[in-house]
Formats: sequence, structure tokens, C-alpha cells
Amino acid sequence: MKLTENFISNGTRIWLAILLLGIGGVIAFLNIGRLEDPAFTIKTAVVVTRYDGASAQQVEEEITLPLENAIQQLPYIDNITSISSVGLSQITINIRAEYGSAELPQIWDELRRRIGDSAVRLPPGSSPPIVNDDFGDVYGFFFSLHGNGYSNQELRNFAEQLRRELVLVPGVGKVGIVGVLPEEVQIEISRAQMTAANIIPQQLNDLLLRQNVVSNAGQLMVGSESIRLHPTGEFYNVQELGNLLVSQPGSAKSVYLRDIATITQGVSHSPNSIYRANGQPAVSIGVSFAPNVNVIVVGDAVQARLAQLEAERPAGMEISVFYDQAHEVEGAVNGFIMNFLLALLIVVGTLLIFMGVRSGLVIAASLALNVLGTLLLMKLFNIELQRVSLGALVIALSMLVDNAIVIVEGVLVGRQQGESTLKAITNVVKRTMFPLLGATIIAILAFAPIGLSNDATGEYCKSLFQVLLISLMLSWFTALTLTPVFTKWAFEKQKMAQPEADGEVKTPYDGWLFRVYRNVLRKLLHQRTITLSVLVALLVASVIGFGQVRQSFFPPSNTPIFFVDLWLPYGTDIGYTEEIAAKIEGHIREQAGVSDTMVTIGQGAMRFMLTYNAQRQYSNYAQVMVRAEQLNQIPQMIDQIEGYVRDQYPQVSVQAKRIMFGPSNNSSIEARFIGPDPDVLRSLADQAEKIASSDSNSDGVRHDWQERNKVIRPQFSEHLGRELGVDKREIDGALRMSFGGATVGLYRDGTRLMPIVLRTPDAERLNAERLNDVMIWSQARQAFIPIDNVVNGFTTEWEDPLIMRLDRKRTLTVQADPSSASGETSAELLQRIKPGIDAIELPRGYELEWGGDYESTKEAQAGLFTSLPVAFVVMFIITVLMFSSFKNALAIWLTIPLALIGVTVGFLLTGIPFGFMALIGLLSLSGMLIRNGIVLVDEIGQQRQKKPILEAIIDASTSRLRPILLTAFTTVLGLAPLLSDAFFQSMAVVIMFGLGFATVLTLLVLPVIYSCMNSDKKKPAVEA
Repeated sequence: MKLTENFISNGTRIWLAILLLGIGGVIAFLNIGRLEDPAFTIKTAVVVTRYDGASAQQVEEEITLPLENAIQQLPYIDNITSISSVGLSQITINIRAEYGSAELPQIWDELRRRIGDSAVRLPPGSSPPIVNDDFGDVYGFFFSLHGNGYSNQELRNFAEQLRRELVLVPGVGKVGIVGVLPEEVQIEISRAQMTAANIIPQQLNDLLLRQNVVSNAGQLMVGSESIRLHPTGEFYNVQELGNLLVSQPGSAKSVYLRDIATITQGVSHSPNSIYRANGQPAVSIGVSFAPNVNVIVVGDAVQARLAQLEAERPAGMEISVFYDQAHEVEGAVNGFIMNFLLALLIVVGTLLIFMGVRSGLVIAASLALNVLGTLLLMKLFNIELQRVSLGALVIALSMLVDNAIVIVEGVLVGRQQGESTLKAITNVVKRTMFPLLGATIIAILAFAPIGLSNDATGEYCKSLFQVLLISLMLSWFTALTLTPVFTKWAFEKQKMAQPEADGEVKTPYDGWLFRVYRNVLRKLLHQRTITLSVLVALLVASVIGFGQVRQSFFPPSNTPIFFVDLWLPYGTDIGYTEEIAAKIEGHIREQAGVSDTMVTIGQGAMRFMLTYNAQRQYSNYAQVMVRAEQLNQIPQMIDQIEGYVRDQYPQVSVQAKRIMFGPSNNSSIEARFIGPDPDVLRSLADQAEKIASSDSNSDGVRHDWQERNKVIRPQFSEHLGRELGVDKREIDGALRMSFGGATVGLYRDGTRLMPIVLRTPDAERLNAERLNDVMIWSQARQAFIPIDNVVNGFTTEWEDPLIMRLDRKRTLTVQADPSSASGETSAELLQRIKPGIDAIELPRGYELEWGGDYESTKEAQAGLFTSLPVAFVVMFIITVLMFSSFKNALAIWLTIPLALIGVTVGFLLTGIPFGFMALIGLLSLSGMLIRNGIVLVDEIGQQRQKKPILEAIIDASTSRLRPILLTAFTTVLGLAPLLSDAFFQSMAVVIMFGLGFATVLTLLVLPVIYSCMNSDKKKPAVEA
């Protein structure tokens, strides 16, 4: 109360607050950080270990299992997944939700120590494990270099030049380059020439290591001067390798490497990944932004620097930007600002129409300062403008007017009853200060579960709670300070209501709406049993009807990008995968509406969006990323592309996917079978795949272990091998050199170290019929011998190419998605196929778990519901303390389920799926309803001090009719622009329909419930 008087009587404080909130808010808006999506921490690290030559089972047992055991001992671990494939172990570590970004560096350091301690116990031949904890870095400016006639090395050279320049741009965090093919020095020599010259790979390896070595030759003292000795002999260009003398010492004829081999510098024939852009081979560059920067400003600076470097770009080499986060953020922010301004216009227009010009302008001025003050505090607390925080501002917009409406309404009523403006302000502030504070805190607490949730989804949506906390508390403060000042300025010179001829002041509730409401309320109070019975019937019907509402987790993004995943049979060479992917990309580029394409072969792309999930390394995998000109063109494109690939390339498994809002999974439906025997797991997977595939609306049905592939097993004879001085390692080396390439040394080229690879010419290396012609060096005979001298034959077997594990248990995951043409959500498809898969009989020791959106939804809801009881208990306690009455608090809380009636009707009418944001909307809706209930019950309590209970209920309800209806009306209309936003539309449906229905029912039903729980001994008759 003193706070209000101090503001009204002190002009300095008034203008200081106005200028601070107004000018500070404008400055904050111009400088606040901007993002497309809210940042959330990717609490994931990947450990990669090579074990060349080992089968998937050997990798699992000798590499993956020991490392998993060491990692599992860390107390921070949520889960561990691993992929054991031929010669490669990939372990993914996910950290528990309660650990934040500030604690991750220490966790990763401890992880590295554990891995380092375990590495010494790994088998010989394995590489040191590599820990990648930059897995969550987002490269928001993602572009490619490509051009006709340019080699990968030339593209790489210009990419490195750009990296050196772009990393210096203020606000840039990292610059990464992908698509660079590993360079190598290739020595091609035929088997016949090696045999004739008696040259073995080990001999070349020894020669190269001894010759091309950096070693210390010491120093020479000349008087007082120390001069370094540095002999020549190192290779300074590739052709100097040809001068290497390879003949045996003392040989009659000197044989140089150039005499028997062709030496070239090229790229690896089996890289881990290959990139293409707009139909050409490419090198791609990603630029990540530093934390807490304005992405739009930094993005513009990056574009400006690229423009400055344009003169240095080689002629014919093109720069194609596939994703520009700054541009996307600018579009998203501008779109939301338009939604915000439209909502603001709707709210202010509604106030002007229903409360008059003066009242409307008072509330509009308070609202404007509230919004600007919220932006100022967001800037101070490092809360960026992004999808969720901007949506929170739109939601808060309609809630911010609540407190101001109550104050202005109270002043209007007081003046109509003959009070002066100052006295009316004093009375209404004194009467409503603490009820409004309690109602505001309760409205904030309704959003607290999302603010206190520590899982990825909660972190993604956390700014929703933060912005509403700031804005609503600020609205309460301004309602007690600035709103009374504006009200005084608006009405102090206006004439007060004059008494009628009989001396009484005209009541402010004589309008037709108030009369109708009073009559309806009287009848309901007389028919309490019928009223509550009808209400219960409506509630039961809404619960039943809610079962027909479509369910989802997060909706597809409105960014016009989609992905086409291509899976060839496992074991396909990455070169052939690139060939097929290039043909499919060419077809996609012919489609109308395609703006840009980028293809990554062998693994997923670098993370250019926070919600993008990249695939691990698979030589049979490719992903075509397509940017469309318009969002509405994507469904038709997806149908056409999937149909084309299935018709023209039946061996390719194709699936197109949209970008999703929020944390996403590889597949929206995942059934995990857990058990020890791969044969049993595959049998269970076959049954599940048949069930999923039998649904016409399913798509992309497959399992992550992929098909078993062939392996050729030369049957080595240990007896013959010992006689001829040949062991298994020499057989492996000879086969590797003959059909792939054997590394025999390193070549130094400035900052790059390139392996020197010895191999046979293409005519021999790519000919499977030459398998029996392989020659092996015999130590006993000091000569080459045919491989069949030590091998009894060749057999072909089948093996598991991949072994997946989850928390150290073998886990095979069957994956599926709803087809894009069906328009169904994953929940709808899962509802049909889940009973059949659940009915599969599992052998003893085997389990079935459900992942995908089903698991993500459960985890997100668990994170929400963990803190929900605490928030609701505190809300209920506050309600009880405000009225010192358990019965009054219970009466208010019994109105919350009424919202479900409107929510069910809203979803059934619109057909919009009920997602995670809708669940948050339900929680927020409870706070809004309790807020309305508190204001109403508080007014009834004040009226009861002067009147009998029934008169008090009717008069109090009538006096609260306009503020409650106006608040609900502005909220419903203010949220209308969010119906066009894919992310917030389900929340908008919940609040608009739920609040709309529940407000009317609250005004009618809450008085009835209150009358049932409170009695009056006098029981006066209600006026007719």
C-alpha cells in the first residue's frame, strides 16, 4: 500500500521507472541474443577405437566390453550404447539429466582418464581410443565449396584459407571442415614385379622408416659456437620416393623403386565420409557461434567476410550456403514479432472496445512497459529471443493484463459508486494487493514443473518458465505502481458519477449482461444438484472423448528442409554408395521447388541444427538433405522421391524425414529386443518387422543390426605354414596389399602426414578371380610362393556385421515411422502395431523395451511430473493460506478439471495432435483458472462481511464478471496468432478452448460449489 502511495506522490520515481523500463527495454531488444531454437546441452560423448582386421564379435569382446566396463563405473552415466562393427568400436555415452553444462568439462576429463587407464589393456593392433566430447557443437552457418574440374585437394586448400579467416570474425566459436578425403601416397606395383625383384612389403616399410625419418643428429662445437647437424636424405616431394634403392645390398644390379612401381599422390579409395553439394563433389564448412551472441549480427559479419574474400575465390569454384542460422533466426524472430504485435493489437483492441478508450489506454501503457521491462530483464539474465521465449511472451501478453484489469476495473467501479479517483485507487489496491500476489505466484508455479525439469525436453522449454516468471512478477509490481499512476492521470479530471434524484448512486452492474448472468446464477444456485450432475456428466464425456484425440511428441519444424535416408545392403563399398546417391540426388534436383541439395555418404552431416541427429559410420549409408523453396511443397516431393527410389533402385531402402522440433530420435517408433543370442534376436526382429510392415501406413521398417554379410575365410594350414615359414600375419598382409593396400610408411608434406600405401594395380586389385594368384613371401625358402601352398581352400561364411549394445547388453532395435503420406503421428501408428509386437513370445532371458517417441514422451513427462506434485502442493497451500480455509481452496481447485471439457472439444474440432507443449499448456491453464477462482472467492469473502452468503455470492460474482470475462477474452484472442505456429499450436488450442469453456463454467459452477461448502444460518431468500 505504501509502495503505491510513494509512486503516486513522487513524480521522480514515476518517470525514472517509466524511462528505465521503456528505454532499457528498447535497448535490450536491439541487443539481446537471438537464436532459432533454445539451446539445450547435448550431454553426449563418443569413444571411437579402431581394431583393423577384427570381426564385429572380436571388436565387441576385446574392445567394446572392456571400455564399457570402465565407463560404467562413472557415477554420472545415464546410459551407454555401442556399435561394434568390423574393425571399429563406437561407444556413445549419455550423461544423466541432473548434470548441467558447467559440470560436463570435469565429467569429460574423468571419462578420458578412465579410457586412458583402460587403453593399456586393449589388445595389440588396436588404436588408442579417441574421445569426442564436441558431439553437441552446432555449426549454424553450413555451406559447401564445389566446382567443375576442381579436385578434393583444391577444394580443401581454399576451405582451409576460409577457415583461417572466418575463425577471426568476432562472435564465431569454431570453424569445422568436412568432406576432405584422406590423402595418401600410392605405390602401385604388380605381383609379378615384386616377385621378380624379391621385394616384400616389410622390406619397403623398413627402408622408408629408416630413410624418411626426423631424428636428432646432434650439434657440433666450433669454438664458442654450437652448430646443429641436420643431414639430408628426407623426401621433399613425392617423386623423390622413386629414388629409393630397393635392391638387396651387394646385388649386381641396382633396382630403384621408380623402376618397378608407379608412384602417385592421391586420395583414399575408402574414406569414412564423402560430401556432395548441388550435384557436384564438395567440401563442406560449418561455422559455430560463441555463446550468448546475437546470431543475426554474427551471421551478417560472416557473410560480409565471405564477400570480402570473394576476390580470392578461384574462378568456377562456387560457395553454396545450405543452412544459414542467422537468416533462419531473423525469419523466425520477425515472424514471432509479427505474431506478438498482432496479439498485442488484438488485446489492446479488445480492451478499448470493452473498457473504453481511457481504461484501454491505461492498460495498454502498462502492458507496453511490462513487455519492455521483461525484455530488459531477459537481456540481464542472458535469456535469448528464440522460439520458446518468444512464444512465452505471446502467452504472457494476455496474462499480463490481468492485474491491470483488476486495478482499473476496481477504480471504475469505485468512481461509479461516488468515490474520488485517489480514494478508489487506494481502496482497490488495499483490497487486491495480496490476492493478486497470491494469484500471480500460483500462475507462475503452474509453469514451474517445466522450469524445474532437468531432462533435455525440460531444458529445451525452460525459457518458457523463466520468461513467464519475469513477466508476471513484473506485471504485479507495475499493477501496484505504474497502473495506479496512469489511472490517476486518465481519470482525475473526469467528473465522478452523480447521485440519482433519490440520492443513490447508479450501480455499475445494471447492464443487460449482468442482469442475465444474475438470473442464470440464481437458478443454478437453486438447482445445485442438477447443475453438478450435468457438470459431472460433461466431464465424464470429455474424458471419454479425449481418448479419440490424436497424440504426438513434437511436431515437424517449419524450416523447409527434409532428409532422404538411403540404405544399401550392408557391405556395399562407399564408392558405389556415392554413385547411387549421386544419381538419386540428380533426380531430386530435377524436381520443381528444390532450392539446394547436399549429400553426405558414409555417415551423417555435421550438426548444423540443434535437433539434427547424425548417423554413425556406415559405408552403405547416404543422406540427401534437400532445401525446398516452400514448406508446403515438401509432402508432394517426399511422395515422389520415395516412389522413384523404390521403383528405380529396389535394392535401396529409402525413407524421407522432416526436421522435428525439440529433441528427436533416429526413428519415431523403436522396439528393442535384448538378449544374448544374435540368432534369437534376429528371429524376434523378423516377427516384429512383419507386424509393423503389415500396417499400410508404416514406413522405413528395418532393424539396426542390418543384414548378415558374406566373409571369405582362407583355410590356413598351420602345419604347412610352419614348414614354409609363413604365418597368419603374412597372409593377412599379402591379401591386404593385393586387394586393398598396405601402409608401409609415412610421407611428410608440411603440416600433413600422409600414409604411403603399397598396392597392386587396379586390374589385379579389383579382380576377385585373382585370389588364387596371391604370392606370399616364404622365410624358409627366401622366395615368393603361391598362397595355395599354405591355404587348403577358401570358404564363404555369413557373419553379423554389426553388434549393438545398450548398457552392456546386446540390443537389436526394430525401427519404423509413419509414412509421410498418411499424415499420422507416431502415437497413432504405435497404438495399432504395439499390441501385436507385445504379444510376441520371448524366450527366457530376453526382454522387449519401447524407445523412440514413446520413450521420449515418458521421459519428458517424468521430468515434468517429478516436480509437479511439489508445485501443486505449494499452490494449494498458498490457496489455503490466502483464505484460511481448506473448503474455499478445495472449491477453487475443483474447477480445474472443467478445463478438460473445452480442451477435448478443441482438439476434436481442430484435429491438431496433443503433444508435449499441449501438456505444458494444461499445467499453465490450471494456474489461470486458480487465479480467476482466487479473485472470485476473495471478492465473495469480502462481500460476506456485509451480506448474507447467497447475496454475497451473486453480488461478488457479478462484480468479477467483467474482469474475468475480459481476461479470458483477451487471452483467447491474443493466442489466436499461435494457431498458425506448428510448435505452439497445440498449447494454443489447450489454453484457448480450455480457458474459454472453463471460464464460463467457473463463473457459473464455482459459486455453486462454494455455496455447497459454505452455509449461512440466516439463509435469506434470494430476490426474484
